Order: sequence, then structure tokens, then C-alpha cells
Amino acid sequence: MEKPLDGKHILIVEDEAVFRSLLQHYLTTLGASVYLAGDGLEALDMMHALIPDLIICDVAMPRMNGIALVEHLRQHGCQVPILVISATDNMSEIAHLLRLGVQDVMLKPIRNMDRLREAVYECLYPALFTSRVEEDEQLFQDWEALVSDPRAAAALLKQLQPPVQQTIARCKVNYRQLTAADHPGLVLDIAALSEDDLAFYCLDVTRAGDNGVLAALLLRALFNSLLQEQLSGQAQKLPELNALLRQVNLLLRQANLTGQFPLIVGYYHHTLKNLILVSAGLNATLNVNSQQIALSNGVPLGTLESTHLNQITQRCEAFQCQIWGAGGRLRLMLSDN
Repeated sequence: MEKPLDGKHILIVEDEAVFRSLLQHYLTTLGASVYLAGDGLEALDMMHALIPDLIICDVAMPRMNGIALVEHLRQHGCQVPILVISATDNMSEIAHLLRLGVQDVMLKPIRNMDRLREAVYECLYPALFTSRVEEDEQLFQDWEALVSDPRAAAALLKQLQPPVQQTIARCKVNYRQLTAADHPGLVLDIAALSEDDLAFYCLDVTRAGDNGVLAALLLRALFNSLLQEQLSGQAQKLPELNALLRQVNLLLRQANLTGQFPLIVGYYHHTLKNLILVSAGLNATLNVNSQQIALSNGVPLGTLESTHLNQITQRCEAFQCQIWGAGGRLRLMLSDN
């Protein structure tokens, strides 16, 4: 008799032997061929000869943890579905994993094996379930709680802010901002799309009341996957940022988030030395060598059904970008590593 996971190859990356064995036994009864690795390095070694249909991994593991494993796989173009099962309660870790494109995060201990089965099915047979955008919109399971508790939403957003200095996609990036200490103003996020390119955005959350913070959380969850979709159809690896912002504008409306959302989005490709910067409601000046280029603000998202943007494209190996609006002022600096 055919089983639902017949023909599927699942790699379990888990250092806890008892839980690893439990998962192996359960998935085998569903028909899957199961392979075991004790940490990220062992998993990468196995994947030289194995292309799994699904990877299930923990976060805390020796040598190479789950976050480092997912980052490595995504930066090297591996789009195998990943289900993370972990005991972590660190929301910033969970949000980072979701931004890297994992399909789901489940928390240990797992008391409902039916929920595990459903999560595995959703990873392996996504067309039978909700669309990718609908899944992303369900990203924060406590979304309704955040909507009803603005202080909790603001605290979560503050926790998720990127480090002020980091090396990402072979570039050194740092930023400084001037905003009120107790209230979110300009919210920045930076994400590597591969080992060769990165993207960032800056959102002013002050012009939409509590909806500004909720919009920032929604954008943080969706931004990476939306941009990857834009890149997937571009042979030269240059995204269509205007189309991206039209999608974001539509998603804000679908989420019933009303108000004005001034936003700047940037994309930098390390090899092509190409920077794209698009504004929908924030002012900016770009400094490249001794040249200063002004980017006028355009119309904030949420104002109209359509988007009215301003864009500049610049070849450079380093830049400084000054961004300002009602929520404060921010300076972002990037240089090739």
C-alpha cells in the first residue's frame, strides 16, 4: 500500500539522539527515506551525494548550528524546503530563519504529531496548501496579539533591529541613526540574498500610528522572499524594485494596515558594483566618492492604490546614504570587504 511520503528523501539534522530517532521512526512509517546528520557540517558533507526533498534541522548544534547551515545553503543557491524544529524561544532567531526562507519553525517539545505531519506535507506539497504569500502573512502566529498590544509589537520590533556593524555578502555595512529612544522612528533592515548581493530598506513608522510598527513587522517577514521572487526572473541579477514596492503596497492594503508608510529600498550587487535605490516617501542623499546625488521622496506607500517612486542606479565600490523623514535621520555606509 502506497504511503504519503513514498519516494521522498528527508535529511534530519539533529544532535539530540533520542529526538532524532523519534523523527526518523515517525517519517519512515509515512514512507520517507530518512538520512541522519548530527550537525550542519555533517549535513553539508552528506549533501555532496544526496539531494533531499526536505531538510529538518535543529538550531543549537555543535560545530555548525542550524542558522549557519541555513545561511550557507541559501547563499549557495540551495532552495530545498527546510523545516526548523527547535527549543529556542528567541524571536530574533526565529525571524532571521524565516527571512532566510525556511518554510516553517516548530518549537520543541512536539506534543502533536499530527501538526508535525501537516508541516512536513506543507513543505513537500505546497501547491495543495495556501499560497506562499498567504503562508508568509501567517508568519507570526501571535499576529492578533501584536495587533491588540502595540507595546509588545514595538518591543518585538526593537529586538529585531540589525547590528549597527556587520559584514554581509562580502561587504562591510554599518549605520547610525538619530531617533527618539523610547519610540520607533526609522526602522532599518539588511539581509543577504546570496554571498554576492544584499538588500536593505528603511521604513518610517511614525506616520501611521500603531499600524506603522505592524507594517514594519510584516515587511520584515516578507521582504526577503518578495525580493528573491523579483531576482528569479532577472538573468543579470538586478531586481525590479518598482514592482517590488507595488507588491508591498498591495500587501499593506490586504493586511488592512491603513496610513502612510514612507519607505526606501536599496539593492547592492558586490560583483557588478551596482547600487539601486528607490524611494517612496523618504528623502535621501547618496555620497559616492566626491559626488553627492539627491533622491527626492516620492509618495509614501499606503497613500494611493498605485505607487509613485523615485529611483537612482549607481556603480560604486562604497557609498554613504543619508536618509531622513518625520521619524528621524539615518546614515548607512557600505564598502566592499
